[in-house]
Amino acid sequence: MKIEQIYTGCLAEAAYYIESDGEAAIIDPLREVATYLKKAEKAGATIKYIFETHFHADFVSGHVDLAEKSGAEIIYGPTAKTKFKSHIAKDGEQFKIGKLTITALHTPGHTLESTTYLLRDENGKDHCIFSGDTLFIGDVGRPDLAQKGHLTMDDLAGMLYDSLNEKIKPLADDVIVYPAHGAGSACGKSMSKETFDTLGHQKQVNYALRAETKEQFIAEVTDGILPPPQYFAKNAAINKGGVESIDEVYEKGLNALSPQQFEDLANQIGAIMLDTRDPQVFAKGFIPNSINIGLNGQFAPWVGALITDLQQPILLITDQGKEEETITRLTRVGYDNTIGYLDGGFERWATAGKEIDTIESISAEAFEQAASGGEITALDVRKPGEYEAEHLEFTLSRPLDFINEWMGEINPKATYYIHCAGGYRSMIAASILKARGVENVIDIAGGYGAIKNTGLKRTDFACPSKAMKV
Repeated sequence: MKIEQIYTGCLAEAAYYIESDGEAAIIDPLREVATYLKKAEKAGATIKYIFETHFHADFVSGHVDLAEKSGAEIIYGPTAKTKFKSHIAKDGEQFKIGKLTITALHTPGHTLESTTYLLRDENGKDHCIFSGDTLFIGDVGRPDLAQKGHLTMDDLAGMLYDSLNEKIKPLADDVIVYPAHGAGSACGKSMSKETFDTLGHQKQVNYALRAETKEQFIAEVTDGILPPPQYFAKNAAINKGGVESIDEVYEKGLNALSPQQFEDLANQIGAIMLDTRDPQVFAKGFIPNSINIGLNGQFAPWVGALITDLQQPILLITDQGKEEETITRLTRVGYDNTIGYLDGGFERWATAGKEIDTIESISAEAFEQAASGGEITALDVRKPGEYEAEHLEFTLSRPLDFINEWMGEINPKATYYIHCAGGYRSMIAASILKARGVENVIDIAGGYGAIKNTGLKRTDFACPSKAMKV
């Protein structure tokens, strides 16, 4: 028996490769499917099933492409309706993979079709569950994504409580929990950095599994949930209907452009110029009106949160050799309309004598001096829970997640100092403000982590476990 967790940090997402006796199964595959095909080929195994725990909202699954390339059957849980060929499992239905048995346990609540897959080893012993977004390490899935008709968030939370108590908690304590996500995913609000655990330990430490009544569970699980990112509903719709092969996206996007071709395309079709370099490198020189979302952070989720149109044409400025990786990570959240990249990167643009822009980035100490010298306007673009836990007394909370909502308050002639936790999100915000005509934006390098080492007055610290509402 082989069980491999394939964890993708950018999305905080876990897919799984299961193999036994020449047969394999994939659970919750990402968009790029070559990894799974290569693993099976190397092992001399045939991929028999592709199990989906639910219609994912935070990424586009590779289930349809993988099924076409491997011949495997796509399995969803009860109530799921797809526009492609699939098998809709009954609650309790069993599937054989070599000497292993996988049982579908219908566990609605996060979504109506959410299903946990219980794996029994060749001796018939319960070994692990693939819990999708039903049960995380330290948390459970948010119950607000499948509201429709008369169903409310509280109704779904109630379903989730019943699913956990009737289907999962009765399992043995030594059963391993393999969830679909870890810390950083917007599918929950307080997930652990650990990516698996025993069910017994989760019963002890997971607040949602410790709730004594359904009413307490509903209150705790629904408390402080922020609105889902705008791309969630769009990705869920894609996963229900299928999507073009990633190979076609590469063919279109891996289009090397000279500086002049790049500039002409940007002007002709209104493409977004997306610069994925390190924030501090970007600040020192970039193409005017380009947006910085660094590839070294949670790139795909931030693209999904901030670029509202999945069909938006995108032109890329990347570090050399990072073009294909960038396109891959864009496709994971449904952005398939990359139309080219700047051949030679920003250096070639600068060498060609094209216009460049900069953003001033100052140290925390320089920020302290500026703040001590008179009244300034400083924007804290961290999430509300981070701000509530601790912040500077004079900063304004303006979460990056909601920049399109608060942009109307911005005076294009004013000067704004911007910080986040470490400098990644603040540069995204600064680049967006700059592209929208706000000239005087100043980034604080190192973010709040560096600011804490200055003498600037901060609010009293509040325990993040209570304040974080991610």
